[in-house]
Amino acid sequence: MPLGCHVSIKGGLNRAVERAVQLGCDTFQVFTRSPRMWKARPLPPSEVEAFKAGVKRHQLAPVFSHMPYLPNLATTEEPIYSKSVEALTEELRRSRSLGIPYVVVHLGSHKGKGLQTGHTQVVKALEKATEAVPKHPKILLENTSGKPNDVGSTLQELAQIADATPLQLGFCLDTCHAYARGYDLASPQGLRDTLEALESHLGWENLELVHLNDSLGELGSRLDRHTHIGLGRIGLEGFKNLLLSPLGEKPLILETPVDQVRGDRWNLEVVRGLLRNRE
Repeated sequence: MPLGCHVSIKGGLNRAVERAVQLGCDTFQVFTRSPRMWKARPLPPSEVEAFKAGVKRHQLAPVFSHMPYLPNLATTEEPIYSKSVEALTEELRRSRSLGIPYVVVHLGSHKGKGLQTGHTQVVKALEKATEAVPKHPKILLENTSGKPNDVGSTLQELAQIADATPLQLGFCLDTCHAYARGYDLASPQGLRDTLEALESHLGWENLELVHLNDSLGELGSRLDRHTHIGLGRIGLEGFKNLLLSPLGEKPLILETPVDQVRGDRWNLEVVRGLLRNRE
């Protein structure tokens, strides 16, 4: 049950490996570039080799990269759409060079053009990017919280997008997003219902990652606000049940805040304490 968190690449990607080791991570997730800029700096070969060597030396696996915030693969608006496709293409190239096997992708917003249009744009983007990078890491579609015009907020939607392309896609389940969209992970029955829906729509074997985040927003609020494990609406009992379920057997990445309340190390320890209940 690999457990880790999203770590900063400040000072270079090799520093991300160091941070993951210091936190006691088994796995970790990074942005391979600034998440708030379109332009990405080239990766120096020395930095690439140091990153790969560090991952191998410390046996951190699997490693995940995450798409930047700016791209919108679901829009019809130019030049944003073309720039988004190029950003995905570049992320696949960078992750491949770093030996990262998975890339987590947010699908974006259809901007009022309708879900079907959004789905079509996403599929086209995925196919264009993978055509440009034939030997690419596996793309993981992440569920969203269901803000207005969001694409991919339900498990059924993610399945529809995956079924519309021959690409072998995987999935990432974000617990905060799922709860905000109405999947009641806080209650035993709601958790059972979510697991059944996940198996039915996505297939258990296709879920490659769980983003483990508590939710500030209420059930069905569609509010994308992560908070510390056990301090939000899902709660400590909800995460205890979740980690005792098959979801606790998947790689787990925390994307919780770092603030005056807690840092990554504390949230990791909370999760480790709950995981010990599996033993």
